[in-house]
Amino acid sequence: MLKHVVLVQMLAQLSAKDKPLWVVDTHAGAGAYSLRSSFARKKGEFKEGIGRLWGRNDLPPALLAYLEQVKILNPDGALGAYPGSPQIALQMTRPQDHLRLFELHSTESRILQDHFRGAGRRVAVREADGFVVLKSLLPPPSRRGLVLMDPSYEDKSDYARVQASLRDALQRFPTGVYAVWYPQVQRPESRALPGLLEKLATDDWLHVWLKVSTPAKDGLGLHGSGMFVFNPPWKLAATLGTVMPALVKLLGQDPQASYGLKFRQN
Repeated sequence: MLKHVVLVQMLAQLSAKDKPLWVVDTHAGAGAYSLRSSFARKKGEFKEGIGRLWGRNDLPPALLAYLEQVKILNPDGALGAYPGSPQIALQMTRPQDHLRLFELHSTESRILQDHFRGAGRRVAVREADGFVVLKSLLPPPSRRGLVLMDPSYEDKSDYARVQASLRDALQRFPTGVYAVWYPQVQRPESRALPGLLEKLATDDWLHVWLKVSTPAKDGLGLHGSGMFVFNPPWKLAATLGTVMPALVKLLGQDPQASYGLKFRQN
């Protein structure tokens, strides 16, 4: 949810200018997800996330804007589907914009391609390693781009690959907007990543994180997540400053729930 709240705000601001925007999702997943499947109902994770916001209209404007994007996939008012980042990008971009979606996992890639079949020429989906193909897309023809980087981090080498990919991307296209999601887990690579990304930044950056519970004693599981954004849209920090306290109250699972927000704006 944190990733998608941030994504909605970035797309809204970046789409305010007429010039075409290129959106690249390096690890796009399946595009959208059923919450009615037996797997989703058995795990029930959505109940602790979107389920806590669904049906409410007393939320900060940025959370209502996020909910509007989820509602597009649920026109009957019942929460049965959830949009992934590619679907949100499709919903919020304009005819002159371009989406480039990559997913290396063969099963998810087929689902992603089926989901976007018929979306038109402005959307391209490939089964490929997003870390590798990103190089060929930068800089985009319009010199306006948003890159979302969201690997699984199941392989700890992903942490190093994120850094290497961004180092290269910032050299090829230094004015691009790059948004990196990472999990808060009890792994040293996860704790170190934000500081290492901060060292890569030569211009404006923003780091926001949400902790929803106390880390498990056995060291397993996710207790929060974070987003690091290079060259963030200028209103993003102020917006998140009003949203994050509400997200802590809404999503917090124990008294240790908290958030943090750091940024540099020149």
